[in-house]
Parts: sequence; structure tokens; C-alpha cells
Amino acid sequence: MRYAIVTETWPPELNGVALTVEALERGLRERGHYVHLSRPRQPGDGDASGAADQRLLLRGAPLPRYPGLRFGLPAAARLRAAWRAFRPHAIYVATEGPLGWSALRAARQLGIPAASGFHTRFDHYMRDYGARWLAPVAMGWMRRFHNRADATLVPTRELQEALSRDGFQRVLRLPRAVDNALFAPERRDDALRAQWQASEAAPAVIHVGRIAAEKNLDLAVRGFRALQLSQPRARFVFVGDGPERERLARENPDFVFCGVQRGEALARHFASADLFLFPSRSETFGNVTLEALASGVPTVAFDYGAAREHLRDGVHGAAIADGDEDGFIRACARIGSDGRLRAAMAAAAPSAVAGLHPARVAGDFDRILHLLHEGRMQHARTATA
Repeated sequence: MRYAIVTETWPPELNGVALTVEALERGLRERGHYVHLSRPRQPGDGDASGAADQRLLLRGAPLPRYPGLRFGLPAAARLRAAWRAFRPHAIYVATEGPLGWSALRAARQLGIPAASGFHTRFDHYMRDYGARWLAPVAMGWMRRFHNRADATLVPTRELQEALSRDGFQRVLRLPRAVDNALFAPERRDDALRAQWQASEAAPAVIHVGRIAAEKNLDLAVRGFRALQLSQPRARFVFVGDGPERERLARENPDFVFCGVQRGEALARHFASADLFLFPSRSETFGNVTLEALASGVPTVAFDYGAAREHLRDGVHGAAIADGDEDGFIRACARIGSDGRLRAAMAAAAPSAVAGLHPARVAGDFDRILHLLHEGRMQHARTATA
């Protein structure tokens, strides 16, 4: 089969969307399919598209407040020309920016079925950046975008049901996966812990992700400070970067900031921690939750997204009712200060995600696109139930 993927973010950009789309693209190739990728040009790409029959590099612009990230500019004419040249059987549009809108327009003009991916809660971002009144506008904009596609793919049943209630049509669930060979308890690194000044008497708390307002990190700070009342030598380690890093570092000089980590280095950072805090309430899923659990790290998160799907409260960590900030803080202090409880949760955590194999997700993704090509949308609706 011939498939096309359009995305406005791609590695080495480091975010959940980029890594998820890369995994889907790789999974289709490993299944023997031809995949044409369209994305904004990145620094270091050079002048040529490279592998010209498989990759189309387009104009982009920097994303405000996020150095290193870009969004794609409109490019319907170039997409139409590329797709006329090899005619994909189905298209996946991963992002809702100007390039994504161009892709859905071009797909409709050429009569090629297209699925969209719902990866980012822009309506929640409006709340986190002080523009709550714009949340309904963002939701309407996303609904118009995704309803132009033949299917919208989401990672959880919870989100599938919520979007369907909000007027999104043809919403399908495509589960996420985690690389259990990469993220594993065996990656724990005592030398790395020593760099953090962590020990059995000084548990290491970790957060992995963008250091930005929408991640609700001030709540994680409050939870950690509550833990320090009984564990004064505890360490808080941040992996990632973002616009809030400078402020957090200035206000909390005892925190450890490790910057962006990838691959085996990221896996070592995860596995070397004793507790993972994920206070965000603006995720569609939260891939880092799966990575923490696979690494054997008890997790405190709000009960939605990946936590709702996979984290069993009291067994793998704590799944906190949405909005219960006091409950989040109490869980941080309780689990972080109880070594025996953490050890039991650490032993149980990998089993929560043991069956989430990337090959299985690639197969589900392939099946949805194939059914869209054949025009059997009704069958696609139950393909991953």
C-alpha cells in the first residue's frame, strides 16, 4: 500500500506528537508499505527534499514561545502535485496547523481518503495561558478541522467518547505503545543518581516533558515541597526544556535540571528515579506516563489520558481525581516518603504496560488506513475496539 503522512512536528523536535508520528511512520514502513512524509523543513535539512519520492520538505515558521519548534505554512498546491505523482491509497494528517488544513483540502480535491490525529488539547491550552474565554473558539476550530477528515484517531476511549459528545464525527481509537526494550527498570544508573545527590535516604522525584505553563508544574513543586517535610534530602529532577525553565530554576535553586534527553539517556533518567510526577491536565494522552511505568517508576497523575487507561490507583502509583490538587500533593508526600510502598509499586508498574507493543499499534493503524481506502468506514469504527 501507498500511504502519505503530513505533520508539522518531527524529530529531532522533542514532543509527544513528533515521537508518536515518527513511530507510526516507522511502523508502516516495517510492515512493507511505501510512506510519503510531508513536513516543514528543519535546520540541517539542506536544500533538497532528500529521498525525493518519499519526503517533501515545505516552508515553515518558528512557533512563538517554543524555540526549536516550527509550524508548516499553507502548501496545498505542492501537496496536490506530490500526491498526483504517486497517488497514496490513504493519508494521515497529524497536526491542525496551516499545513494540516492544506493537506485535508488537497486530499478532498483529489478524492483520497484522509484520517486526522487528535494530539493536542488547544482548548485546554487557552485556559493554561490565561485566555479561558477562547477555549470554545479553539474547540470549534478543532471540530471543523477534524470533521473534514474521514476519521479522527484518538488514543483513549475516554477522549473518543468526549469528542463524540462534542460533535466530532467518525472518531476512532488508536491505542499508544511504549518501547519496553528501551524503557525498563534495568536502566537504573547509580552513577547518575549520585550526580543528582540521590540515595535511599534521598529519593529522586522526576518530571519529564516540556517545561511550560500548560504542564501545571507549580503543582508538582508544591507536591515535592510537601514530600520534603518528611524527606528533607529528596531531590527533584527535571528532564526537558521550555519557556518556564528559567523561572523554575531561579525560584528553586535546589532543583536539578538535566535538559533534553533522548534514547538510552532518557531511559536511564527515567529508571533512575523513585517517583514520577505528572501534574498536567492538558494532555490528550501523556506518553511519558507509559515510559515511567515501563521503567518501574511509581507515578502520580490525574485520572485521565494514559493514567485512566493504564495506571491502577494504589498499585502503580496514584490516579488523582481531576482538579483535586490537594489529593495530588498528598499522594506525592505519601508515596515519596514510604520506601516499602514505592518498592512494591515499582515492581508492579511494568506489568501495567507490558502488552503495549509498537508492532500491534502499527498493525491497527495500517488496518484503519486500509479500510479507509476501501471505503469501509463502518468496519474501521470497530477495528481497534
